[in-house]
This record gives sequence, structure tokens and C-alpha cells, in this order.
Amino acid sequence: MSESESILPDALRSKLWKLFSQIEAEFEGVYAENLNLQEKVDTLTERLESLQSGKTPTSDATTPSMDQPDSSSKLSVKSKASNQLTQLIMKPKQKTGNYKKVINFKGTGGSGCQIVRHFRGHSDGVWEVSVSKGTYHTLEQHLPERTFMSLVGILDMSEFDIIETFVIQLQDRTARLWCLETGVCLLQYQGHKGSVNSIRFHATEPLVLTGSGDHTAHIWKSTIPPNPVQPSEIPQKSCPSSGDDLDGSDKDDLDGDNENTIFVKSAQCQLEGHTSVIISADWMAGGEQLITASWDRTANLYDVETTAIVHTLTGHDQELTHCCTHPSHKMAVTSSTDTTFRLWDFRDPSIHSVNVFQGHSDSVTSAAFTSNDKVVSGSDDRTVKVWDLKNMRTPIAMIRTDSPVNRLAVSPTNHVIAIPHDNRHVRLYDITGVRLGRLPKSNRQGHHRMVCGTAWADEGAQCNLFSCGFDRQVFGWHVTFQPT
Repeated sequence: MSESESILPDALRSKLWKLFSQIEAEFEGVYAENLNLQEKVDTLTERLESLQSGKTPTSDATTPSMDQPDSSSKLSVKSKASNQLTQLIMKPKQKTGNYKKVINFKGTGGSGCQIVRHFRGHSDGVWEVSVSKGTYHTLEQHLPERTFMSLVGILDMSEFDIIETFVIQLQDRTARLWCLETGVCLLQYQGHKGSVNSIRFHATEPLVLTGSGDHTAHIWKSTIPPNPVQPSEIPQKSCPSSGDDLDGSDKDDLDGDNENTIFVKSAQCQLEGHTSVIISADWMAGGEQLITASWDRTANLYDVETTAIVHTLTGHDQELTHCCTHPSHKMAVTSSTDTTFRLWDFRDPSIHSVNVFQGHSDSVTSAAFTSNDKVVSGSDDRTVKVWDLKNMRTPIAMIRTDSPVNRLAVSPTNHVIAIPHDNRHVRLYDITGVRLGRLPKSNRQGHHRMVCGTAWADEGAQCNLFSCGFDRQVFGWHVTFQPT
């Protein structure tokens, strides 16, 4: 129901809006307090790790005296470190015998990892970021760099008719195409009637797939402007220091559009068949088919040319949270709040097989294939598990974290896992479960709300890792790795 069709009196709508604003302010206060507590927990965790590894903490004079254990307390802390750290993180020893080279992460700050691009323009939380796998060609020009797209998505509110009148204006409902080199928004897609929850680029064609809270998936063609703005013409904006900046004086700067931005308002084709929110969608290998995952507990396999449903994939007991396809084979994995993820095999067109995996104790928020035939799954149970497609009975590695895991990504070249968390962190691990580091996070750098998703680009690119979050921001990072 739109605001113009609401039967509520204006006075009642205004009163409800004020109440919701007060509730949001209360939550903001509680959230800020929790973040401060989490910072203290992270500091203690790092010190416990140093004690367990036998290293002396580097901070002494600069650290408050209440945080400095004396010689007698060090022994008691160290005796407890093992049990506490086991619950926080598992760090198996790195096996180098079967590897030709080892990739080391060069720190978490300075030249090892830094923010290169800051993409701002969405008016609500950004669910997912996706990187194109090739350059775009047009009759007018050839873009010198790859492009990528970010999108917005908040929880679909269609089940709350009374609330919808007020939150509808907060839903961005757009997907945006940005130039990686210049940081300029080139295109904005406005065809969805609900929040945009997922986005994927076609491997070879200038086509984009989006899934939405309006129960549909759209395929639309990206049109590149003939004369994008050059880097020298872009006004420089500093990163906000807190969430209050986005809600106050900084709000006028949220519009990332320029005079050359193309607005696309209709899809090339629309895929229907779900009865609830489409939370994720992805192209199958070859690009002739695609898969969607929905809150209606099913996934659909579509034929792109006819838009017909080839298979309806059933079996999950609760809402689906994510879907991902194999980079070269016609296989897909779907995850669900029922604590399982399922592997679907469509390589034989006459039949499709399915395997169910119950490796987590809470909602499985994402599962992704790697280029070396492994599956990485993340969960609200604060673990990430690595599985080998040749033997999926037990995970070959497990990572324990201190916060629920959102939509993770695996580097196709180095097989490094970028894990986004509810507590604003993005942690990096290798495929064996060894911790490599984390992206910098402070009041003036990095995300200041939940990080929803990550995406890797080519290793040599100016930005080779992207992150997006509920703070409405997308960051392009340059992460440096060094072979040893």
C-alpha cells in the first residue's frame, strides 16, 4: 500500500512516524554501546592470542594500567587463554608440504590494506556488492577499467501493512553501476518495486541479474554513458566518522549521481514464480540458465531465453538465505535458515541430484564455490567451514569467529576468504583456516555498522576487495599479498 492510498489519518501517520523515530534512536544508543563493548572484547582477544603464542604484548606505557596484568596475573591469564581462545577462534597449523607457495597477509593497516575508493549514493543499507568479470564495450567507447555494481536491500516489509506506509520511503529499491577507475555512478536501475537483495553480472554479455523483495528477478541490460566523469572532476569527500553523520549533515551528500548517469526503469525480461522475497540469484555456468533462492523455501532454475521454470527445487524446511553457482560446472549451492545447505547438480539434463549438508547449528547465511572445487559455508553460529567437493562428509577446515557471518567471498586466485561480520569486522583467512588478518576498522575508517557482503576482484586491480554494509556505504580496498 502506497502512502497516497493509506486510509490512516495524517495526524495518526505523523504520530506513528515520530514513535518509530524514537524507537530507532533508542536502538542506535544500545547499538553504539554494544560496539564499544565489542572493541574492548577485541582488544582482550588479541592480547590472549599473543599470550598463547608466547609473545609479549607490545603496548605497555600507552595502555591504561587497568589493562596491564602484573607478573602474577599473567600466569593465571595465560592458563585460561587456551580454553577461551578455542571458543573465539581456531587456528590450525599451516601445512606447507603440499603447497608450492604460501600467501602471507602483510598486516592489517598501512600499505598492507587500505581504502582506495568510497562509493556513496544509496539511501539505505547495501546488501551485496558484485564485480564484473570483464570490461564493457560500447559503440562510443571502451572503458579502461572494469566496472562493478552495488545494490541496496532492507528487509521486505510487505507483511507489516501498517508499518509499510512509513518505511516505504526509506527503501532505496535501486541497483547502481559504478566505474571502478573513477568511482562515478554510471547507471541506476529503478525497475524493482521492492528492495533489491541480490545482484550478479553475466560472464560474457552486458546483462545484470537482480533479485528483489517484490518476488521477482529481473534481467536488464547495462548501458554505459559515452563520456563518464574523469577522476579529476570528482569532488573528494571524507569518510563519515559515525552513523550520526549519515543521518544528519551528511545526508545531502548521499546522492552519488552525476549528469551522465543513465536511469534504467524497465527490465529486458522479468522472472516470476516465487510467492515471497527473492533473497539471492545467480547465473549458471554458460549463462543460459539462472537460479533464484526465495523466502518461500524454494529455489527455481530458469531458462534465460524463454524465462520458463526448468526445475523448482524443494527440500529446505525454512527460508532460503543465499544461492551460488559453480564457476565452470552446472552446479549450485543453496543455504537456508534451517541450518543446512544443499548442493544441486544439473550436469545431467535429464535428472538433477541433491545432497544435504548439516554442518552448522544455526542459519547458514551463505555458501560459495571456490575455483579449486571446494565449498565455503558461513553461518550465524559464528563458524565458517571449508568442504571438498570430492568428499563432503566432513569439513576439511573450520574457522571459529566471535560474530555471525554474512555473505562471504573467496578470492579466485589466492583462495583467501573475506568474512563479513555483524560486528563491523571483515576478517581474512586462507582456505586451510589460517587467519591472515582483518581490514582496518576505526571511527574514521571502515564500516561503522554491520558488514553485509564482500566481493573479490582481480589481484592486480587498484581495488581488489569490496565490502558493503548497513551504513549505506561500499568501500573498495587494496589488499597486498606477498608470496614467500
